[in-house]
Amino acid sequence: MQFVQDLFYFPRIGKGIFRVWMRNFTYFKYTIWVSIFWVFIEPILYLLGIGYGLGAFVNGVDGQSYIHFFTPALMSISAMFVAYFESTYASYTKLAVQKTFNSILLTPVTAAEIAVGEILWASFKSFLSVLGVTVVAVALGLLDITYLFPALVVLFLTGWLFASFGLLLASYAKNYDWFIYGQSGIIIPMSLFSGTYFPLSELPSYLQPVAYSLPLTHTILAVRSLLSGQIEPSIFINIAVLFVFALMFSNLAIAKLSRRITG
Repeated sequence: MQFVQDLFYFPRIGKGIFRVWMRNFTYFKYTIWVSIFWVFIEPILYLLGIGYGLGAFVNGVDGQSYIHFFTPALMSISAMFVAYFESTYASYTKLAVQKTFNSILLTPVTAAEIAVGEILWASFKSFLSVLGVTVVAVALGLLDITYLFPALVVLFLTGWLFASFGLLLASYAKNYDWFIYGQSGIIIPMSLFSGTYFPLSELPSYLQPVAYSLPLTHTILAVRSLLSGQIEPSIFINIAVLFVFALMFSNLAIAKLSRRITG
């Protein structure tokens, strides 16, 4: 069965992935300052509008102020959104519109290396967004940096997970409309019901198992636990879930995109 084969697809890859990454970075340098500007402005708007604005009407959540509750979630959804959009719209453009991947295949770079390079690039862009939120949050005194590094590792893993998911969708897509379905049907609902804006305990009991099946839920739980300093053994389950999702989507995306490029 093709799905099972793709799920356990572990291709041999080399330094070609870094050539793909560098190609994307070279193009990125033309708009780098505009991108960095929005990396810092966007979290400020979210923190002002939701963290402080909505937070003014909330006494507290789980023993902390609302903005301290919301900040780790903002870092998490930033990782998800940027990775998804970069690996869908941007990757599909290079795949089907500009035919960039076909041109790269004329060099000593394999189709699998193109796929991994695209995932790595989208993860990098995602991590830049996370760093923007982090810098703003630290400047506002909203983060305890004691366990910041492991939290950033979890967020990079999250970026890789959603970059892989987005690239998998791009490898099947026939047009840009496919990404609207993924965005409206999966990404946005996940951003709303993963403990982002309110505790999972406030969900109806029949929806809580659904929430815990979402990878973003485990990102938010892990990052919130690390940044609050209240680390519980369940964090290892959260990280394990993220790793399994990331590995699964990576293998599926690499296998499917490789076939589409070479087929």
